[in-house]
Amino acid sequence: MKNIFVGNLAFSSTEAGVRALFEPYGQVDRVNVVTDRDTGRSRGFAFVEMANAEEADRAIAALNGAQLDGRTLNINESRPKEGSGGGRGPRRESRW
Repeated sequence: MKNIFVGNLAFSSTEAGVRALFEPYGQVDRVNVVTDRDTGRSRGFAFVEMANAEEADRAIAALNGAQLDGRTLNINESRPKEGSGGGRGPRRESRW
């Protein structure tokens, strides 16, 4: 299985639209358009999971630089997040 990063999405792009873009290249197992947890609005990127690595590689090669909803997409194989942490953790109250 390959996890594919899809960047520079329009805020109006949907999971169905991203799936339709990738399906001609093979079976799409999952699409996740990342949204802001406070506003629910797209953050401008998504992840696509494809079971077949060769199909995923073809999709990446064919779709990197393609247009969707008026935006030029940046598509590549997803890499693990570098360094753990950096996210929002629980707040600690200040003593000051």
